[in-house]
Amino acid sequence: MRSALCLVCLGMLLLSVAVEAPRAHIGGSTGYASITVSRSTVRYTLTLPTAALPSDLAETFRLAQAGSQQNRDKLLDLLRRQIVLRANGTRCEPGPGEVMAAGFDATSFTMHLDFACGGTVQDLVVEDNIFDVLGIDHHTLAKVETDGETRELAFAPDARVARVSIGARGAAGAGTSFFKLGIEHILTGYDHLLFLFVLLLRGGRFLSLLKIITAFTIAHSITLALAVLRVVTVPGRIVEPAIALSIIWVALENLLRKDAPSQRWLISFFFGLVHGLGFASAIEPLALPPGRLALALLGFNLGVEAGQAFVVALLLPLLLWMRGTVWEPRVVRAASLGVVVMGLAWLVERVFFVS
Repeated sequence: MRSALCLVCLGMLLLSVAVEAPRAHIGGSTGYASITVSRSTVRYTLTLPTAALPSDLAETFRLAQAGSQQNRDKLLDLLRRQIVLRANGTRCEPGPGEVMAAGFDATSFTMHLDFACGGTVQDLVVEDNIFDVLGIDHHTLAKVETDGETRELAFAPDARVARVSIGARGAAGAGTSFFKLGIEHILTGYDHLLFLFVLLLRGGRFLSLLKIITAFTIAHSITLALAVLRVVTVPGRIVEPAIALSIIWVALENLLRKDAPSQRWLISFFFGLVHGLGFASAIEPLALPPGRLALALLGFNLGVEAGQAFVVALLLPLLLWMRGTVWEPRVVRAASLGVVVMGLAWLVERVFFVS
């Protein structure tokens, strides 16, 4: 009964990860917006990953890149329909815009749209409905620039509206939004969760598991901060395959070693440094100034830790219950072998198919 129950639970976990494998790290897609307020005009600039576009918009983008003005206007109409700005209680009118030229194999593209607000903007409400087109797994991270100040915002399907008072410090719900973003990022970051799972699978008793979790948390917090603050810069084409390699390494260690590694917390710390660079990819492109970046980073990191704690709280009782049973080796081998296969698939994808 115990063996069957654990195998079913582990099988369901691996199956859910396999189903979501194509978006294993990013947990959906993220757009980056820059909202610049200049008296009675607001310029809304949005950078979107091309992979986030549904098939009809992807074709529109292809034709726009080929020089079709009509299709460029269709892309700008996406902003006109889905982005709503209100200044001082009155809706701003969308005007002219531009789709920036991008390379043929570009992984993202940028467009901007100017809004006329009819008077000096003092109170700005931003409503982002782009999720209706790009899907519920999309997020938009935004910075609002005005009068030499920058505020950060995070939009999601359940958090579409934010208010900014021009000249006043802060933005309503900014810290909370980035905290929620951190939770969602770890809960949909399937490669990070799978790495944590295989680490804990052969981690030993409670004290050993606690050391593994602590080491991973400290390590990814360090590199997350260093990367977002631009102290350390490592290209995604290196970080993403390295994350896949970390998963394969630990899973193979589970298969090849007969006993639980006594110093697994060191492996957890080392690879945690790599995973922190992966976390940083969620907010680094927003390019916030240092002062505002610190608040966004704190909220995001706390969200990541909260999401991680939730997952660990679910896993630990099952793993501790399994320790010392006669069927534990079979469960570990079966789960680790499945993880190796998945890790290899991610590695091949990230080395050869993701630029």
